[in-house]
Amino acid sequence: MWGAVLLASAGCYALKLAGMSLPQRVLADERVRRIGALLPVALLSALVATGTFATGQDLTVDARAAGLAVAAVAVLLRAPFLVVIVAASGATALVRVVS
Repeated sequence: MWGAVLLASAGCYALKLAGMSLPQRVLADERVRRIGALLPVALLSALVATGTFATGQDLTVDARAAGLAVAAVAVLLRAPFLVVIVAASGATALVRVVS
């Protein structure tokens, strides 16, 4: 177990060091800047999709999908963040109680 933790820590450190070692001209490239701006959105979307539609090794559609749909509508309506969270949580709880 500790070997895996130490190996992952070394890998993270090496990745961080590699990023800091890049020349400034590479970081100033327009393509790199666009990718850097979009990468967090893509990673967060992947985490949300995995957390919503995965149960172990299986794909499922359950109350979490309803909560995600309500959150997406609230975001499209430009609701405040707290309203989005409360609405999504309420929808998820409601669907779980009904089903």
